[in-house]
Amino acid sequence: MAPFHNPALAAFTRALGEEFRLAQVLIRRDGVGWELRQAEDHARGTTELRMLMLEEVRAVAQFTAEGEFRPLKSAPTLVAGWRCVVNSPTELEDALNRLYPGAIADWFAARTEPPPVTSYREFTGRQSGMYRVTTMLDDAQTAGVIRVCCDARACLKRRRWTVDGLGPDAPETKSAIPCLEPCAVLLDAARRTAKAMNDARAMSEASAPDPD
Repeated sequence: MAPFHNPALAAFTRALGEEFRLAQVLIRRDGVGWELRQAEDHARGTTELRMLMLEEVRAVAQFTAEGEFRPLKSAPTLVAGWRCVVNSPTELEDALNRLYPGAIADWFAARTEPPPVTSYREFTGRQSGMYRVTTMLDDAQTAGVIRVCCDARACLKRRRWTVDGLGPDAPETKSAIPCLEPCAVLLDAARRTAKAMNDARAMSEASAPDPD
């Protein structure tokens, strides 16, 4: 049986060169494989860093240095002080998927023309149930939610999707990991914003004097 060919992984490994930064992870060529470490540790010696086995990599992505859970793996809070050496492209993909799930596939998809980007309106138009309310935010209100949730201080993915009046992230402001459609964190923030606005409107209408 012929070995499985992963075009996304093949393109990504060709693009790495001797050193490549993916969000907060620095990937360096190490013999036939690669070394991964937190980018803040770029100048530290190997003996100063805790050596991780591949199966231990996911654990460092779970919590911040202060011990808080990281629900968004692309948040700029990846703990430092570790290194991991992988010996093949498959191991590299496995390690990166533990740190940034789906990053290689999204990186590759974003290089196609046109990239498979889903706008806010298209994405929320598919929602049902409690998330249907996200369609009620106007463009300015949506842009406000996006600016909070997708700021570089909250998420390092480069937002490629848009809403009218707010274009995509500039390449120099974010990492090489693209964001091709609104995520669950953004969607929930939009839902809570829309609900709060609806509740405030209902309270205002209920407290308004009776015209009669």
